[in-house]
Amino acid sequence: MHLRGTGTGCLRVTGSAAATGGDVVKTRERYNFDTIIDRKRTNSVKWDFCTCCDGAEDILPMWVADMDFQCPPEVCEAVMRTADHGVYGYSEMSDGYYEAIVGWLASRHAWRVSPQWLSYSPGVITGMNVAIQTFTAPGDKIILQSPVYPPFFASILNNGRRVVNNRLYVEDGEYRMDFDALEASIDDRTRMLLLCSPHNPVGRVWREDELARLADIALRHELLVFADEIHSDLVFPQFRHVPFASMSPEIADRTITGVAPSKTFNIAGLKASVIVTSNPRLRHAFDQAQERVFGLYTANVFAIAAAEAAYRHGGPWLDAALAYLQQNVSFTQEQLRSTVPRVTALEPQGTFLMWLDFSELGMTQDELRETIFCGARVGLNDGLSFGPGGEQHMRLNIGCPRSMVADGLARIASVVGQV
Repeated sequence: MHLRGTGTGCLRVTGSAAATGGDVVKTRERYNFDTIIDRKRTNSVKWDFCTCCDGAEDILPMWVADMDFQCPPEVCEAVMRTADHGVYGYSEMSDGYYEAIVGWLASRHAWRVSPQWLSYSPGVITGMNVAIQTFTAPGDKIILQSPVYPPFFASILNNGRRVVNNRLYVEDGEYRMDFDALEASIDDRTRMLLLCSPHNPVGRVWREDELARLADIALRHELLVFADEIHSDLVFPQFRHVPFASMSPEIADRTITGVAPSKTFNIAGLKASVIVTSNPRLRHAFDQAQERVFGLYTANVFAIAAAEAAYRHGGPWLDAALAYLQQNVSFTQEQLRSTVPRVTALEPQGTFLMWLDFSELGMTQDELRETIFCGARVGLNDGLSFGPGGEQHMRLNIGCPRSMVADGLARIASVVGQV
């Protein structure tokens, strides 16, 4: 059964990005992101199932996009209260759950949505696959923009659709969309565009003028847009995330958006994502498609408690985490410049990921993998998995204590300096 809240309240989350001055300082003091938390032997994909260099025990994993920070204390408390109850039966999302999401989107992103627009999904990529299966046919073409999160490619190819790749390019120190090439690639079999916003792995937070131009193309060519906005909360203060569906009622009518507390609050393992669709025809078709896999699309009791607590009370924690992450970015850039100047990274505008460019080393991708994985004993994401534009690159996860970032960069410097 598909479940949706019916409440209409709109709650504002305290401790949002609007906090200033002494309030911010006090907020940061409440959390210690320098604490090392041992995640080994916890069934962690990042720590227990790293396949870099045959899974050597001394690999420092800085790959999978979850953070090594404990989630907000209010989330831990909500999960513990649920666990203490001792009965973990079938559950469904309450009106309060959906109201918390609506309130978060309004207060954090000035995006006013109705609870009726929300559909549960265990993951944003799961929702992407459902959308592809529902609104396109085998052989149809779907646009993505590489280098991009590898499941974008898999979601298209595994469903028998064809990839149209509009490759990003670098100009003035940032990645940009090639709008002319994008429009030229569209033909009568092109049905959908997958938007990664903010972009993983390059860390771009798309400006409103860029999104407006993309929206214009989508409208003129009648493209459906699936907007993966899972990193939308992880944007540094000098930038602003603009939900694609908020651009205009016309583009909202052609957009399905995926958001989640998973990256924001480091609760990805609880499988709680939200698909936002204002168009009732699209939403009904999407929900009907989900219901064909009965039981898969109902959240577990812990996910419900954690997500609601995160969206109601997690603002101060997120503000502190973003401040820490931005310091990690600065630290990483300083270390690269001083110890391995031939390895560079464009400044990310959001996410907790950095896109490292090793091209000045003149290595093949195989040589680069051997050097970083088996030489430095650091587990990064191989740039080739992100498609064209990923050659001689790797993705670094800096969502961890600064001492861990320092260790990883020192390991890389120790082997790259010998090249």
